[in-house]
Amino acid sequence: MLRTILEVTKEIVDAFRNDRKIFFCGNGGSATDAQYLAAELSGRFYFDRDPLFAEALYVNTSYLTAVANDYSYDEIFSRLVKAKGRKGDILIGISTSGNSRNVIKAIEVANNIGMITVGMTGESGEKMKNICKYLINVPSNDTPRIQESHIMIGHIICEIVEKELFG
Repeated sequence: MLRTILEVTKEIVDAFRNDRKIFFCGNGGSATDAQYLAAELSGRFYFDRDPLFAEALYVNTSYLTAVANDYSYDEIFSRLVKAKGRKGDILIGISTSGNSRNVIKAIEVANNIGMITVGMTGESGEKMKNICKYLINVPSNDTPRIQESHIMIGHIICEIVEKELFG
């Protein structure tokens, strides 16, 4: 897992150096983690520095409820990926089970665009393990422990990204 975390971090650093964007998505506690990690990159982590383009894909509740109502809850992330994502951008999908249909659909759209896809899951990775370029799967089936680990891994990534880009 450590090697994968370092590879993902390198991809994120390269993306930011090339004026690319990082998008996050997840449901429930994973949505909270996605929003929090996007804020750490777009705001600041340790350093007072320039902002980085990182965004959680579900923070507009009018959009979320309209798309869920008019299309399907499964479409809420994929439509935004299609609208905002570009080749070379990164999508980080967070799902403790690895089976969240809306996260999977977003990853599939991101792959079609040529985005770099990262899954953060629990032990098995389930459906996400076969569709993500990178899978960071926490060796547990206990949802709270997986979520705690996702935040710790996110903090490690944020710290390395800041050091690489801003010294």
